[in-house]
Amino acid sequence: MRYIHCLNNISKYGTDLLPESYQLTDDASQATGILVRSAAMHDMQFPENLWAIARAGAGVNNIPLDRCAEEGIVVFNTPGANANAVKELVVCALLLGSRDIVGGIAWCRENADDANIAKTAEKAKKAFAGREVLGKKLGVIGLGAIGAQVANTAIDLGMDVYGYDPYVSVGAAWSISSAVHYVKNLDDLLATCDYLTIHVPAMESTIGMIDAHACDVMKDGAVFLNFSRDTLVDSAAMASALESGKVHAYITDFATPEVMRMPHAIVLPHLGASTAEAEDNCAMMAVRQMVDYLENGTIKNSVNYPACDMGPVREGTSRIAVLHANVPNMISQITNAFGEEGINISDLTNKARGEHAYTLLDLDQPATDAVLEKLAGIEGVRRVRKVK
Repeated sequence: MRYIHCLNNISKYGTDLLPESYQLTDDASQATGILVRSAAMHDMQFPENLWAIARAGAGVNNIPLDRCAEEGIVVFNTPGANANAVKELVVCALLLGSRDIVGGIAWCRENADDANIAKTAEKAKKAFAGREVLGKKLGVIGLGAIGAQVANTAIDLGMDVYGYDPYVSVGAAWSISSAVHYVKNLDDLLATCDYLTIHVPAMESTIGMIDAHACDVMKDGAVFLNFSRDTLVDSAAMASALESGKVHAYITDFATPEVMRMPHAIVLPHLGASTAEAEDNCAMMAVRQMVDYLENGTIKNSVNYPACDMGPVREGTSRIAVLHANVPNMISQITNAFGEEGINISDLTNKARGEHAYTLLDLDQPATDAVLEKLAGIEGVRRVRKVK
């Protein structure tokens, strides 16, 4: 029996996918796998039997990735599972930034007791006049699952779309409309576009990337949307740009004390992936990836170990997974351990990602306790698991 612990409420559409040999548990110390959404895990002590953590969502800043890698715990996320939900909210934000819809709604509420509100509104509405997005230039920073969908939808809305992403994947590139103009220099995109939206992960190279320089380069009166991570935008720089009128509006999904003090900011309470469909999709994807890893050793969409797929374990063979440091001579030490025990390796795959590596081995006979002990004793080996 394998035990799965949910740190947050996880959609039943996901947990119902667990095989019969799996059981949900309230005791984290029993867990073979943990399913999580937003719960903070940095202060958690992980049990020795924990093999995987699956985040039902894209962001993983609530999980100690490096410590998990050192302890041989594979961390998964679910990129793209909530992309449509976020895309739809970004489209909504585009309209909020082009028409003073928020101001108009507030005016109606404030004048709710006016018996002649219909007539009064005809005079008042000119204060909330805006512009159409048709024919305007939209700059999309980051062309991953969400950015690509935003770009394609903006094309359908009749916008002139420019995209910037020096690391765009081949898969993402195929999904992006050919009508999107690819820009190699971020400053060129910032200076060209009427609307800008950012869709990149928060990491050392991207945190604070929308700084004072970026704001200065922007086209006068630009509207900036941030539905990715609050830390991507330098709050002081954005506040200054809003106060001067350089940036017309800042629309963000992240309510922080700094942004709540900004003029011309429209702030939402992190609603990007808050749809029933997105939560269901993320939960199902998280469970499928975790089960595939526990059953077959397959790694897909991990954020701390490399992708690796040898398919289902073939009948008549057994499979061993070794999580280890990415250092020279590791493969020969692993294979020698089997050779010394007279065990034949029928198939082997090794993948590396930065400092971390992963080796899957199919054997013609079950691995002995002796070979497992030898593997665990190799310097740089973090965990050894008998998959089947």
